[in-house]
Amino acid sequence: MDSDEKIKTHLLSVWLEEKKLFARGKECMFFVTNKGLYFVSKTQAKPQWWKSTVQRQTLMLLKDPENTIWVHDGYDEKNLALDLENEKNTRYRMSDVINIDTQEKPWGSILVLKLRDGEKERKFHLSIVRDWVSYPAKAPMNFLKINWVPIVQYIKSRMES
Repeated sequence: MDSDEKIKTHLLSVWLEEKKLFARGKECMFFVTNKGLYFVSKTQAKPQWWKSTVQRQTLMLLKDPENTIWVHDGYDEKNLALDLENEKNTRYRMSDVINIDTQEKPWGSILVLKLRDGEKERKFHLSIVRDWVSYPAKAPMNFLKINWVPIVQYIKSRMES
């Protein structure tokens, strides 16, 4: 992460699915900065912070699904830089974004990303999870309908510059 990089938005409880054969989704945090996109599935954030922040985010999104641009208290650029030391967390530059779009499904909203990863192209679907089932394996049960458009517009504006 660059020293002049600033977090634009930070979403928790994101279900990230890579659209390829036999790929399994995973829970992560999704970050958009002024220079790139980050998927953080391994964090050093405290479980107590995580739990209360996810609850607060869910309430905020249920109350105002149009507002998807914010940064959570208690997690900043220093925390993100620390989490990015783990190789399981991935980073994409704005120049790696090939296409970005949204889809509305009866069960929730999806952010569709097509990203360049070296010579390959990878396609991801992101959704915000409302409820989880934990047995036999942790998996999303309900998703939220939110407005991804502000995030899409911001990323598109950064792709052009």
